[in-house]
Amino acid sequence: MPPKKSSSSRKNDLEVLYATRVKKQAADAPWVVHITEHKDKPVPVFVVKERLSPEQRDDTEDMIAPRSVLKERGLLYGEQQTRVLPVIQTILSRIRDAQEVPLELHRFLSGRRIDFRGNLPLDEEAGCKLALIFKLQERIKEMDRVELMARRIDRFTREEAAYWYSRISSYGPIAGRWAMAGMKVMMAGHPKDPGVETLLDRLRGSY
Repeated sequence: MPPKKSSSSRKNDLEVLYATRVKKQAADAPWVVHITEHKDKPVPVFVVKERLSPEQRDDTEDMIAPRSVLKERGLLYGEQQTRVLPVIQTILSRIRDAQEVPLELHRFLSGRRIDFRGNLPLDEEAGCKLALIFKLQERIKEMDRVELMARRIDRFTREEAAYWYSRISSYGPIAGRWAMAGMKVMMAGHPKDPGVETLLDRLRGSY
């Protein structure tokens, strides 16, 4: 059995991984998850952001050469973050570079404490899934429902994730609010529904 690495050695390994492989990917990725701190929230805070091209922006009328920007699509922190962290790590573990080599992004969110601060690149599938998880968990107090919803969203195909994300984001605030309310029930039932625990146990056992 290889010797266990110290925390400082692990930190150095991650710094090298980020500098040599991850940072460049994050600069161009269609989505990122930004790991940061907010003074009024438990640390760390996860912020999922979508990259908008100049053509997708609605604020470029007076700009000569507009650039792409990252737009915030949801936050996750505190107890909800802790509860769904294994799901987020699983989603990140699937992300690969242009040569189909895994980027090992889940390593940045492992360990007893998350020290990493910065952007991790996401592909379209991962971005839509995290945006759905981050938005739909809002105002849900039952942690079993939050986890169940995250695990079911992770099982979406890329096309399903993009479709359901578009339903909550592309049809205006009223339709988006209705879509989110319906998805919360569809993905995680109602509060105090005994079926939540049954489905959650089944999904936990599948990976």
